[in-house]
Amino acid sequence: MAHGHKSDEKIVYVGDSRVRTRSAKMAQPDYSAFPGKSEVFIPNFLLKEWMVGVVVLVGILVLVVSDPAPLGYPADPTNTQFIPMPDWYFLFMYQLLKYPYTSDQFVVLGTLVIPAIMFGGLMVAPFLDTGKERRFYKRPIASTLMFLTLVACTYLTVVSWTHYEHEMKDKNLVPEHIKREEELHAGKAESGGGGAKKPAAAAAIVAPDDPGAEIYKKATCVACHGGELKGMPSSGIPALRGVGDKHSKDEILNIIKKGQGNMSPQYDDNIKKGLTDADIDKVAEWLSKQKKE
Repeated sequence: MAHGHKSDEKIVYVGDSRVRTRSAKMAQPDYSAFPGKSEVFIPNFLLKEWMVGVVVLVGILVLVVSDPAPLGYPADPTNTQFIPMPDWYFLFMYQLLKYPYTSDQFVVLGTLVIPAIMFGGLMVAPFLDTGKERRFYKRPIASTLMFLTLVACTYLTVVSWTHYEHEMKDKNLVPEHIKREEELHAGKAESGGGGAKKPAAAAAIVAPDDPGAEIYKKATCVACHGGELKGMPSSGIPALRGVGDKHSKDEILNIIKKGQGNMSPQYDDNIKKGLTDADIDKVAEWLSKQKKE
């Protein structure tokens, strides 16, 4: 090596020719290079994941078997008092669709665009957040979006259920599955615990071959009272079997023309359907024959 500032001094570089420069990248060691600290993905790790999944599914199955599903009354499209409610995991979407900007003219925004953005964001998140940092407080964007989504879903779920409870209280209603269970227990108590009390046999249809019976099938009455005259008692629509014991022909005609209770006048609607006054008269006469004895 040179010493000082003499320009004519010879400079000698010292090196070792035995050290070779690597031209290829080092191969990454596999799991076998870390005994006791790593394992092969298939089948070892995957089998463990499957075992955990089986345990979770068995736990869910035990919960399903231990508590029977709540059952309400059969679906009744004429029951205007019924308040439909989705399962708990859809309550936030149910509440979202109540707001003006996600319903009515903007229903496509609430039912398609917003859910597509939310679930689409989950799908592309692994491709957008490619940083190596895994501590949530050092990933501000991903953590902020996660907390905002969690808070929004929780808030909408709580608000939806609170509104439902207030609506049920204001209308003095009891959920159908609870009401049906109470009726079942009451029936068992009345029958001495031997099962639900059997309802009394309904009266048979009188003169099923009467011309009025055929006209009845074309009238608006059949939409609510049914072709078998059984009505829908759970919705406040009485059966017409035995109606002749309560009303005469003239009274039935008066009900058809003026309505009664929750039933609106049906005369004009029947005329629009093509029935004549003579047809309506025959229907009323036939219904007046419906007696228990």
